[in-house]
Amino acid sequence: MITYKKFFILLLTILIVSGVYSQEILTATDYFNQLANTYAAIEDYQADVTITRGGVAMSGVLFHKSPDKLRINFSSPEEQIIAFNGKRLLIYIPKYRVTMSQNVNARDQVSAGASIASKEGLALLKRNYSVAYLESPNPVPLDREVARSEMVVKLKLVWRSTEEGFRQIDLSVGANGYIRRVVGVTPENDIIQFDFINVSVNQNIPDTRFDYTLPPEANVFENFLFDPGN
Repeated sequence: MITYKKFFILLLTILIVSGVYSQEILTATDYFNQLANTYAAIEDYQADVTITRGGVAMSGVLFHKSPDKLRINFSSPEEQIIAFNGKRLLIYIPKYRVTMSQNVNARDQVSAGASIASKEGLALLKRNYSVAYLESPNPVPLDREVARSEMVVKLKLVWRSTEEGFRQIDLSVGANGYIRRVVGVTPENDIIQFDFINVSVNQNIPDTRFDYTLPPEANVFENFLFDPGN
C-alpha cells in the first residue's frame, strides 16, 4: 500500500526527472555551430593577442578582416610584424633585419587558415575536426590554478586527418561569445597557445591596414614556405 509520504516522494521524483529531460540538451556540435554563427556576423575585428610556445610568449595587437586578411603588430618582440593581405605574407624580424615573404595563389588555401578565430577558420575546423566538450557543457575556469579565473566553455577538437597542422585544438569561449583561448597540439606534441582579450568587432578596418612596406635595410627571403608556381 502506497502511503501519502511515499506518493509525495514518487511524484516529486517524476517531476524532477521530467524537468531534466524536458530541457534542451545543447550538444558540443550545436554549441560549436552557435560559435560559428557568431563569427559569421563578424566582418573584421581587433584584439590584444598573446602567443605562447615552449614557455616563450609573444604579444601584440591583432587585426583580422574577412575573408583572409591578418596583421599582428607585436610589442614583444618589439616592432616585429606579421602581415597578410590575402595575396602576400610578410614577416618582419627587426632583430635580424630580415623580412620573410611568401606569395600565395588562390588554390593554396593558406589565406583561409589565416586565423582560427574567424568564420573562415571555424569553417575549416568544422570540416576537418570532430568536436566534443573538453570537460562538460558547463562553464569552467580558464586557468584552474589561478584564483577567480574567468569562466569559459571549453571544446576539444580532434583531427580527422593527419594532414592537419594540429592533432588536437582546445577552444575556450568566453561569456561574451568570442574565442578567448586556442590551444593547439602539433603532431610532435608541441603546444601553441593563443590568447585573445579586448576583442572589438566590426570596426570597418581598411584594407590598407594589411599592406606593409618593407624596411629598405631589411634582407628579404622570398617564398620561404613553398614555391607558389608548384
